[in-house]
Amino acid sequence: MTITDMPQNAAPSSPVSRTPTAVSDAPEFVSGAAGAVSETGKRKTIKPKRDRFVAALPYFAAVFGMLVGGIGFATSYHTLQKQALAWGFGEDLSRWFPIGVDASILAFLALDLYLILKAIPWPVLRMAAHGMTAATIWFNASAQGDLAADPVKSASHGVMPLLFVIGVEAARRLFIQKAQLEAGTAADRIPLHRWILSPVATPRFYRRMRLYGVTSYPEMIRRQQDLIAYEQWLKRKHQGDLGQASEDERLPMKMAAYGYTVAQALALPEQQEREAEARAEEAERRRRDADTRREVAEKRAEAERLEADGDLESVRARVEGATAQARAHARAQAGAAERAAELEGQALETAAVAEALARAAEAEHREAQEREAAAAADLRAAQKRKDAAEADRLAVAETQAVETAAIAEAREAAAEANRRAAETERAAAETQRATAEANRKAVEEELRREVALADIARAKKEAAEAERAAAETRRAVSEIEARAAEADAAAKLTPRQRSVRRVARMALAAGLVPDSLAYDNIHHELCELVSIADVQLAADVSSTDTASKYRQEAVALLADGYRP
Repeated sequence: MTITDMPQNAAPSSPVSRTPTAVSDAPEFVSGAAGAVSETGKRKTIKPKRDRFVAALPYFAAVFGMLVGGIGFATSYHTLQKQALAWGFGEDLSRWFPIGVDASILAFLALDLYLILKAIPWPVLRMAAHGMTAATIWFNASAQGDLAADPVKSASHGVMPLLFVIGVEAARRLFIQKAQLEAGTAADRIPLHRWILSPVATPRFYRRMRLYGVTSYPEMIRRQQDLIAYEQWLKRKHQGDLGQASEDERLPMKMAAYGYTVAQALALPEQQEREAEARAEEAERRRRDADTRREVAEKRAEAERLEADGDLESVRARVEGATAQARAHARAQAGAAERAAELEGQALETAAVAEALARAAEAEHREAQEREAAAAADLRAAQKRKDAAEADRLAVAETQAVETAAIAEAREAAAEANRRAAETERAAAETQRATAEANRKAVEEELRREVALADIARAKKEAAEAERAAAETRRAVSEIEARAAEADAAAKLTPRQRSVRRVARMALAAGLVPDSLAYDNIHHELCELVSIADVQLAADVSSTDTASKYRQEAVALLADGYRP
């Protein structure tokens, strides 16, 4: 038998522990007071006449209480009025003084009863009413003169207010008891015979009832009986030595002073263990929640870090793409500059030839100019001769006025012939100069035509060589791609791995030699040779982020020794 298997230790007819009920439903007292409840626990039937009499009692009490109060206040009024006149209140105030004193008693008592009915009692009102009642009794008693001389007369005037207050206190008690019964908080009183028969244990009994809210006296008796029965059972179990009992077994004796029943005290260890387990489970739940929150925070931070890395990689890819495009543009510009320099060198060679031809044309031009100058000199000499002839003619005409007309005409004809000869020489010289200029222009045009034909032929030759080199490159790339495709198919690679290998082969085909390079150098060279746009086209992807990852994986693949 365990601790909780304690045998029944109370009488079978003892009431069980329950919430206190109204007086009419209260369990039978241990003392067995007659007329309350039958053995079956049911209320005895009250006779109709007695029931009507009991119902009429409050009305009788109210009528006679009002009569006593009216008589008391009437006698008190006259007495207090006379006393107020004697105290100097005056004719008018002396009539109101007793009304104020007695009305304050009524007002305070009425307010106290009203607040009790509303379940919000205020003890100050009751004390104020009792104080005013004591003052009224004193005023009435002292109004009869010396109290020691005639105490009966003084008491007769003071007893009427006291009787009214006693009636109000009775009504107040009735209201309070009714309210407690309706609320289920009415407390039983300990019978007087218990105080007389057990004067030492009853105060402790009363103290436990009031401290721990046990309102039922039979319930407290049952608890005491249970404790005594349990203690006797425990002694019998351990052959009268309670020292052998465990701490849990002695709990009912220890906890009885704190309002615990035997069952409650015995259930304490198990209850506390359950509560400790609940606290441990709650602590474990909070710890798991904290771990979960920490893991969630770490994963969220990791996700944010990965997003930041992705953003950084995307920006790096865009920058690398822009850098690759800029480098390609720079390489194109450098190629164009080299081509321009080569063409310029060729143009210089062509210009040297043209310059030689120009110098030859210039020499011919100078010869033509010299011939033109000679013709002009001859023309000037002819003109001089003409002028000299004219001068001779004039001189002859002046000196020989008698010369005949025939001689003069002959001389004039000779001069005219000289003039026409000079003009003919000048026209011939002009013709020679024009012919030399036309020859020079023809030579220059022929030289330009030959230079243009040479450039066209050279461009065609370079284009043919470039096309042949491109065809060779395409053929080599096609062979490499075919071999790589066969190797990828044999290795059963995923589409992503095939795309990465294709990017690596593009770098190798573009001239990358990774054998003597470190990882960073391979990455740098591959980024220069293969742009993001090339990776997107080769791998058939639209995301620059994915293309950048493919390129990084291709770098790692080449660094690991991949050679198709």
